[in-house]
Amino acid sequence: MKKLLYIIIPLLVICAAIIPFACSKKITGRTDNLPALTPAKTDLDAGAWKPILLTSANEFSVATPIATTTPEYIAQMNEIKSWQASLTDEEKDNVKYWSAGAVLRWNEILRELVAKHNLPPYQNADGTYPFPSANNPLAYPQFPFANPPYAARAYAYVSAAQYDALVAAFYYKKLYNRPAPYKVDATINTLVPQSDLPSYPSEDAVVVGAAVEMLKLLFPGDQDYIQLKAEAHKRARIIAGANVRSDIEAGEALGKAVAQKFVTRARGDRAGAAAGTQTDWTKLETDCIARGEIPWYSLETPKRPPMLPMFGKVKAFLFDSLTAISLRPGPPPLTASTKMKDETEEIYSYIKDDTREHYRIVHYWADGVGTSTPPGHWDAIAAEDFIKKNYSEVRWARNMALLNMSLMDAAIVCWDTKYYYFNPRPSQMNPKIKTLTGVPNFPSYISGHSTFSGAAATILSYLVPDRTTAYDEMAKEASLSRMLAGIHYRADCEVGLETGKKIGNYAVTRAKTDGAGD
Repeated sequence: MKKLLYIIIPLLVICAAIIPFACSKKITGRTDNLPALTPAKTDLDAGAWKPILLTSANEFSVATPIATTTPEYIAQMNEIKSWQASLTDEEKDNVKYWSAGAVLRWNEILRELVAKHNLPPYQNADGTYPFPSANNPLAYPQFPFANPPYAARAYAYVSAAQYDALVAAFYYKKLYNRPAPYKVDATINTLVPQSDLPSYPSEDAVVVGAAVEMLKLLFPGDQDYIQLKAEAHKRARIIAGANVRSDIEAGEALGKAVAQKFVTRARGDRAGAAAGTQTDWTKLETDCIARGEIPWYSLETPKRPPMLPMFGKVKAFLFDSLTAISLRPGPPPLTASTKMKDETEEIYSYIKDDTREHYRIVHYWADGVGTSTPPGHWDAIAAEDFIKKNYSEVRWARNMALLNMSLMDAAIVCWDTKYYYFNPRPSQMNPKIKTLTGVPNFPSYISGHSTFSGAAATILSYLVPDRTTAYDEMAKEASLSRMLAGIHYRADCEVGLETGKKIGNYAVTRAKTDGAGD
């Protein structure tokens, strides 16, 4: 069997490298044939909203646009007309695809990238494991290994950069108030819904600029693919008659400039040291034994190094490092206690008496290898609901940033807790427990799914209050799925949910004071 895996896993990795996304689980949803985004309100005053890293909306300057009566502007209008004179079906499809929303589409692209790279490296011949290298991203194993903490951080940085870039863009839109091409020339054939929103700088191009800069950092081996998407997006806006080229160029430059602040933060947020060293791993185990507890250990053969044991030290978005530590919950049941025995027996009873409904719940929420991970699952849930609300691009970005900052910070607190207590998995305590999914390669307490879900449900309930009951039920089911799968105790899940809710409330507090309203 080991020999077979040795053949299969490299083939999967090669396939992922040569044919982007063909071997990944496709991110599905009601998005292939969406109508064009038609915001219920323009949010023209969003330039006054509170940004995340920018000191002010006008921190980066944007030049005054050329007048719509100048020969240069008229030439840019003629470029639109030239494109529209002979549109192909492919070009029309491209316009339709991107018209569903810039923030939505780039979030989907990010989820696909995460799924593509969510493949744990296979062992070397000597039983050790290789590590992905950002300096050589196309070598095996490909960089990154987009595990749940890495993914949560990626979603947060992309979303937050897009939000700040759009706040800046909307400041300049209102300041310069240059009308869209179809407002200047009624003969322009608009292929997207018309809007009263000024077109300079382009909100779509701002999203493109921010996304490309962040994704180059996070997924350096996929730059060609990312750039192709960016060019298609910008071209779609010109072909559609929504923007002239100077709208696009100003927006893209602004998005890139804003994103550099986030790139600088990312390079210094301590994520680069999250894997730790053998010395760190040994100390975690010996400290646990010194407390008189049974330590967690890898159940893989050969034993795999623990997943990102130092991720708990990464710099959070919603609170400082001392607050992150204060959010660490109290200890799990002692491994020798009656409570631990009872909770282990409870998990064994679930595994012995599994049902079709149990399987449905477990596999719906599994979010394992080759998927967009639990944070990506909650992004997909949010996107489905945001689509129905007809948000403006800037409100889409703000809401996704709030969600994803809470998910990243949930990962930080959760991983800090996991490695602080170094608690064993149920199948360690009772080898008769055969899990319905794989066994995650990190300690048990607290449950990551539960912490992510508690945080997501809390901020989403604030943003979309009519869905509060549904979000709460989903969070509870996601948490329960880990017990039904045989990989978490009840304490892991219940405490994880509560911890996630506390983190989500920090996002709610920010939302109440960012100037965007409900």
